[in-house]
Amino acid sequence: MDLQFTPEEQAFREEVQAFLKDKLPAALAHNVKAGQRLTKADQEGWHAILNARGWLANHWPVQYGGPGWGAVQKFIFDTECAVAGGPRIVPFGLNMLGPVLIKYGNEAQKQYWLPRILDGSDWWCQGYSEPGAGSDLASVKTTAVRGVDGEGEHYIVNGQKTWTTQGQHANMIFCLVRTDREAKAQAAISFLLVDMDTPGVEVRPIRTLDGDSEVNEVFFTDVRVPAQNLVGEENKGWTYAKYLLTYERTGIAGVGFSVAALEKLKVIAAKVQRNGRPLDQDPQFATRMARVEIDLENMKTTNLRVIAAVAGGGVPGAESSMLKIRGTEIRQEILSLIRRAMGPHALPYIEEAQYQDLADASAGPAEAATVAANYFNYRKLSIFGGSNEIQKNIISKMILGL
Repeated sequence: MDLQFTPEEQAFREEVQAFLKDKLPAALAHNVKAGQRLTKADQEGWHAILNARGWLANHWPVQYGGPGWGAVQKFIFDTECAVAGGPRIVPFGLNMLGPVLIKYGNEAQKQYWLPRILDGSDWWCQGYSEPGAGSDLASVKTTAVRGVDGEGEHYIVNGQKTWTTQGQHANMIFCLVRTDREAKAQAAISFLLVDMDTPGVEVRPIRTLDGDSEVNEVFFTDVRVPAQNLVGEENKGWTYAKYLLTYERTGIAGVGFSVAALEKLKVIAAKVQRNGRPLDQDPQFATRMARVEIDLENMKTTNLRVIAAVAGGGVPGAESSMLKIRGTEIRQEILSLIRRAMGPHALPYIEEAQYQDLADASAGPAEAATVAANYFNYRKLSIFGGSNEIQKNIISKMILGL
């Protein structure tokens, strides 16, 4: 694979850079680079800007609103956005549900749900994990019993989902539910779309280590869901779930965000003085920086190969698990090095200190304000989307046949 951009690709890169300079709000980019929390309005605003340009669902087919980009164009766009301080695109509707509906949904579902994902009418969250069923999703216990009444066919859903990211903002949730209590675990799962405003749905926040509550528990008590919200066939949801997870795990790799974080690390390491010299000249620290940069360059290549395979009609296999493992390890290592570079300034964990005005930030207390919170928050990277230990099992089975 030729990793040098062609003249056409370089021109596209310049087009993306110009778009970001013109359309990415400076205050929003500042908050992203500073590691501050974004509001729902922040994220919705950025989605609307991208959608107006036709660049929001950049991996969807053209007939459903995608821009028709190739693998390299998508890679360039994601990387340039991250480096410029563009917010992470909320993945649940666009990067997870969208591809599932495009591949397995019926035409009515595509025509109804896909435009609503693009224009922001629906904010989706993911109903996969449960207490006792995280990486082992085949153990989900939430049930959906099919019935008929005067209003038509429907499912009655009962159960609990957990670690539901940004569920407090969502009006819709896609769920794995058990629709056959007699069948074997994986053969009894269906993929259901649930309106969170339906009576019987309750969302409870979970306070995380960084002091935020971006994840939630979602409880279902006799929740009535129209049967038309079933995606694909009943009891075939495990197939759709695996397909979705390949996209989720590839996205978790976060190549662009690692590139941006590495650039931030380099700036900090050049500013911070230790023993009378910049930290990036310390042999031990410089070695760790070089190692993580080499790992990141290797991951870029793998990421391009996976995206190219998908663009050619393939589905990510073991490669998505490889990207998930290495991508999360690299991001965690970079955040760890940033925190280490801050030294004593990264030690305080004070809510007010995390979100002070960073307009005049330097490699000191102001710049360090969000370092601890981000470090702790991203410990989750190697767990969600299927823990890295589970990913190693998947690789063993798919490649080695173990």
